[in-house]
Amino acid sequence: ACVSFSFSSGCDHQRQENLDFPGSDVAVLFSPDAEHCQYLCTQHPACLFFSFIRPDCTVDNRHFHCFLKSTPSGQPTVQVAKQGITSGFSLRSCHPDPKPCLSQVYQHVDFYGADYRQLFTADYEECQRACTHDPACQFFTFLTDDFTPEKYRYKCHLKFSWPVPRTPEVVAEAGVVSGFSHSGQSHEHLSTDCEGKLFPKTNLPGHDIESLLAASPEHCQTLCSAHPQCSYFSYVGNNFKCYLKNNMAEMVAKAEEGVTSGLPTHFCQLVNKCAMKTLEGINLPGSDLRFLLVNNAKACQKTCTEDPNCQFYTYTIADRRCYLKRVITMPAPPKVTKLANAVSGFSLRNCHY
Repeated sequence: ACVSFSFSSGCDHQRQENLDFPGSDVAVLFSPDAEHCQYLCTQHPACLFFSFIRPDCTVDNRHFHCFLKSTPSGQPTVQVAKQGITSGFSLRSCHPDPKPCLSQVYQHVDFYGADYRQLFTADYEECQRACTHDPACQFFTFLTDDFTPEKYRYKCHLKFSWPVPRTPEVVAEAGVVSGFSHSGQSHEHLSTDCEGKLFPKTNLPGHDIESLLAASPEHCQTLCSAHPQCSYFSYVGNNFKCYLKNNMAEMVAKAEEGVTSGLPTHFCQLVNKCAMKTLEGINLPGSDLRFLLVNNAKACQKTCTEDPNCQFYTYTIADRRCYLKRVITMPAPPKVTKLANAVSGFSLRNCHY
């Protein structure tokens, strides 16, 4: 039978079961189900449609793989009937919630990796509550009373993925201005504003847990503040490297030109946020949603702030192009696998029943 799934440029929520859109991949990620995969597609800057390999698929063993796809036309070039695969389209034109409620719980599924804390709980519901009440927790895996080895039964693993935008590239370049959206960075559970603490011309050597690219010391501070294991950070200006560090015992400072260090803030809203800074002479390449022509960098900043999909931008002065950009910030397990007597799910912080 000929199977076809027509697409208009409007909002299309439906997902088609047992249909594959082969080829045209822009990224491959892990998802526990097709709904989560569709949200990943919606948040990915280039994704227009997707195919998800369900755990019941018998013709392809890449279970839980979420293939994000794009074509110039926005249409899949090929549509093939295939058991165990669900396909659909980005929800970007539907004005989706940037922080979707992910209430589904997955039996016999492990969200492998990304652990930052473990505890023992009576059941998966209590594990999910622990995750929901910990601002750093994005998802969890709980090992039930039937799990083997027996010594790991009732263990609750709290897990982290980045809820704030990371810039995949940061490049010094004349004639460009970059910055962040002034909306969408705030945390509704934090009512108090604070300045945070930066130490100019100071390095805090050693104890690195992760290094990322950041556009400014304030951006690095935002990343450290989001990470549950970041005690403090050092930012190297000439290569835009942000070093997140973990040492709760001591903080040994060393004077060093070109390095700014600082402390995270977990319980108040940073007001000196990277969002408020305009970064002259810095390009944030890639992650483009679209571009438009505006008269100046301030207008580009305003356009980004007013677009709910935009998280950061780059403005090129010579041709007046304003590039609106975003990355995935929803909870995204680094790996999803089958595991007997494990239960996985997400924080319910974004679920307002």
